[in-house]
Amino acid sequence: MSIDPILNKALRGERLTTEDAVKLYESDETEKIGAAANEITKKWHPEEETTFVIGRNVNHTNLCDTYCRFCAFYRKPGSEEGYVLEDEEILAKIGETQDVDGTEILMQGGTNPDLPFEYYTNLLKKIKARYPGMTMHSFSPSEIYKMSEVSGLSIEDVLKELKNAGLDSVPGGGAEILTEKTRHKVSRMKSSWQQWIECMKTVKKVGMHGTATMVIGLTETYEERALHLQRIRDAQDEADCFLAFISWTFQPGNNGMKGEIISSEGYLKNVAISRLFLDNIPNFQSSWVTMGPVTGKKSLDYGCNDFGSTMMEENVVSAAGTTHKVNTNEILRLIRETGRTPIQRDTKYNVLRRFDGEETADKDFVMQN
Repeated sequence: MSIDPILNKALRGERLTTEDAVKLYESDETEKIGAAANEITKKWHPEEETTFVIGRNVNHTNLCDTYCRFCAFYRKPGSEEGYVLEDEEILAKIGETQDVDGTEILMQGGTNPDLPFEYYTNLLKKIKARYPGMTMHSFSPSEIYKMSEVSGLSIEDVLKELKNAGLDSVPGGGAEILTEKTRHKVSRMKSSWQQWIECMKTVKKVGMHGTATMVIGLTETYEERALHLQRIRDAQDEADCFLAFISWTFQPGNNGMKGEIISSEGYLKNVAISRLFLDNIPNFQSSWVTMGPVTGKKSLDYGCNDFGSTMMEENVVSAAGTTHKVNTNEILRLIRETGRTPIQRDTKYNVLRRFDGEETADKDFVMQN
């Protein structure tokens, strides 16, 4: 069966159904799907530009009682290999980020049952006192539910207090696949898909924004992928809570889980189908950190308008044996090779700096693990 009617439907601005999405997943015409997704991207972003943000991942703890089967990063509470970073070490990492013109900190860790809620609010206050201009894009829904559990506060009250302490936005980590079948199989103790959605809606309710994510290769079906996209789109219709969408692939190293190894083509197809389906989310980030810089660059022709974060430190994906390192000037080069102009942005996609011509970053860094 030809996929042309489905692609033409999307190009006309009509909404795809989950059945349409499944047919696209079943198709081997990845380049054709990518070309249609690229046209949709141009409608959102007609300029020949690609954005990126200079940021750092700070993993404040690896102790976690959720025990996701696919995660090679976490350690059980009480483990000798577990850690909680000292506040001063976290502040030093943020200072190093600011020194290279960084603007975003993605602080995430495990669902550590031994950290009181005040740990997070006090830490945010310290960070904002020393670095008031740094955007704290931090704490996934699973972590926020753990804060609610240990504090006895509602999710809304937890988010309000975090915001008052200095939290600016919430990353959409932990979505994986938003169906109970897959979540029960790979992360049985994690918050449900309904709770994940409710948390992200509440993020917007209290005056912040978030991102939506998707992990493929967890042995989910095409129907589950389509349902995941439907649930993301429905939440965005209702709450307008997502500024961006990011998908990546299961990383098989060091975790004992037998998932599916997704090829570059499979990743690019997923990006493109997501762009065609999610007609209400403006920004799509490339996942070069899992797929590598070459595929990351190619994703800019398959629906992505953003190269994501420089991620000057990364520990979670690298724990699974995947280590791709790209600094600011390398990102500038990769974007320019596609014929686009690199644009440094902030977390809310405001333009901070336009790198015209052969201009390079004034400051750069060596990526750390």
